[in-house]
Amino acid sequence: MAGWDYPAPFVIKRTVGAGDIDGLEHTNNAVYVQWCEQAAWAHTEALGIDLADYRALDRAMAVIRGEYDYLAASRLGDRLAIATWITGWDRRLTMIRHFQVCREDDGATLLRGRVTFACIEISSGKPRRMPPVFIDVYGPAMIQAEDKS
Repeated sequence: MAGWDYPAPFVIKRTVGAGDIDGLEHTNNAVYVQWCEQAAWAHTEALGIDLADYRALDRAMAVIRGEYDYLAASRLGDRLAIATWITGWDRRLTMIRHFQVCREDDGATLLRGRVTFACIEISSGKPRRMPPVFIDVYGPAMIQAEDKS
C-alpha cells in the first residue's frame, strides 16, 4: 500500500463489521484504538516476545499516553490496513509507537496515532527499567522518524 507515513510498516488487516459501527453509521472511535492495540501486540509477537514472556519477566510495556487524530470515517464493509512502527525510545523506560489506519480501496488515511509506553513491573504496576530482552527485541525494530501525528 502506498502512502505510508514511514518505511517498512508492520501491518494487520481488518474489515469493518456490524459490531464496529456506532449510531452515526461509521466506525466507533474506540474500535480504532482497539485495532491499534491489536497491531502493537501482533508486532510485538512477530518480534519474538509475547504475553507469556512478559509474565515470566514480570515486566510489560504499558500505555501511559495515547493521541489519536481521526481524519476520515470508515463504514461497514470497508477493508482497512492498520500499520505500526516503533519510532522512539530511551532504552530504559519508555517507547513510542506510531499508527496509521488506511482504507485499502482508495488509500485514504483515516487515523494517525502516537502512543507512549512505559516499562512496568507487572506485579506492582510500578515503572521499572526495560530488561535486556526488551532492548534486544524492540531495539532493532525502531526506526528514526519525524513525528507526523
